[in-house]
Amino acid sequence: MKAPLGAFTLCAMRRIALVTTLLALSAAPALAQNFEGNWGCRDATANKAGILTIYGSVFGFASHTPGDSASGTGTLTRYQDGVGFNDGNLRTQKNIQAGRVIPDPNWGTAIQLETSDTIAMLCTPR
Repeated sequence: MKAPLGAFTLCAMRRIALVTTLLALSAAPALAQNFEGNWGCRDATANKAGILTIYGSVFGFASHTPGDSASGTGTLTRYQDGVGFNDGNLRTQKNIQAGRVIPDPNWGTAIQLETSDTIAMLCTPR
């Protein structure tokens, strides 16, 4: 005995909906981890530290303090949950090794700049 055409259509529609949902969920982490752009950074005391700009595989940092040796540019490696600082003044002068993307209740997303043993700065979108 054959199944009615309506049952087949309903089953096909459910499969299409399931596949579409799974595809959307698999793309969500990649879409959520966009860290390109300008970020306003604050240090551990919540004072303004500077502006971090990330585009592609390069970054620039402009310190809030005039003449600060941490200002400058460098290269980075992108990861699923953030970036790794390969070189540049942030790496050599402040020992910043990584920027981890974290949830932020006010901004939605923030980048936490870390040394090997501590969190040095928190950067929010500008």
